[in-house]
Formats: sequence, C-alpha cells, structure tokens
Amino acid sequence: MKRAAAVAIAIIGSVRLQPDAAAPSQFRVRLDTTKGAIVVEVRRDWSPHGADRFHALVRAGYYDGNRFFRVVSGQWAQFGINGDPAIATAWRTRTIPDDPPKQSNVRGTVTFAFAVPNGRATQVYIALTDLSATQDAQGFVPFGRVVEGMNVADALNSEYGEAAGSGLRAGKQQRLFDEGNAYLDREFPRLDRIVRAQVIP
Repeated sequence: MKRAAAVAIAIIGSVRLQPDAAAPSQFRVRLDTTKGAIVVEVRRDWSPHGADRFHALVRAGYYDGNRFFRVVSGQWAQFGINGDPAIATAWRTRTIPDDPPKQSNVRGTVTFAFAVPNGRATQVYIALTDLSATQDAQGFVPFGRVVEGMNVADALNSEYGEAAGSGLRAGKQQRLFDEGNAYLDREFPRLDRIVRAQVIP
C-alpha cells in the first residue's frame, strides 16, 4: 500500500512537471508477468520521446499491476492503462511528440499505441507477428524489442481478444479509465498482468 500511494503521488504530481528526462541510450526493462518474464531492450535512437516516456513510466511503477487488456493471438499484446483510475486519468492526456520512423514493426518490437498525431501517452503493444505492412505507414514507431521471453508474450491469454477494451481508435476504453482493474477483474478475470516492471541495473 505504501508503494502504491507513493507511486500515485509521484505520477499525479509529475503531470505538472517538466517533460520526461532523457533515458539512457540503451537499457533493458524486465516485465514480470503472470506467465513469466519478458525482457525488452529499449533503443533511444529508434524513438527518443518513446524511450524517455517508457523509462519514466517504468521507474515510477506505472506499469505494475497492468492487465494485458488487448491480446489478439498472432497479432499483438497491449497494456498500459493503470489499474487505479486516478493515475490512469492523470496520464491520459500527457502525450508526447511523434518520433520519425526508424524501425519497422516486425515481430517482437514494442511500440506506443496512439489514435491521433502526437497522441502517445502510456499504452504499449508487443508485436506478436510482423505488423510492418499495416503499422509502419500509419506512423507506429517501435522504441524497443523483446530480447527474452517472446514465448511468454505469445502465451498471454488471448481469449477475450478486443472485448476488454480494444485499441485507442475503437473508442471502447472508457470503463478501463473509470473503473480500472476492478472492472477488468470482474468482467475479464483471466487476463494476464504485469506483476512488476523494472529497469534492469
């Protein structure tokens, strides 16, 4: 409880602060999930704003407890709406500028989702297949790639597909922001989740 409260204060307070601090040029994040560990190698040269935002959110504990609310087998696994509605709402409009594309959305890449230009905030997906034919032209810019645990990403529960919230562009996520994990756990109890996300020393 103490850590959750501290995270809430840090995140809500940071909305009023300066833009995200520059992340290291390359770093790794370990996502300990209910299916096992996924390790993401982040490359700031691929997406500076994306890398900075992901680094800031991981360090703040934002992704701890997140549900993989949109998993489509052989397509993508999406997460990034905090389970506490106050925290999720505080970050929802704190968007970052677009980065020019430098890397294709191939299998294993990790990318921020968005609905409008300069609209990236917190939601992220892992490409479970080569999505370059559809995602590259739309401006989805990978900031990292899975270097360990791709089998874990493939195994994330996909039984609910798009039903738990879908993507940003579908406009069906409001209940996740209003009710958080309480809603997901009640209506979609078998969703996998991130137990903890941390930058690997």
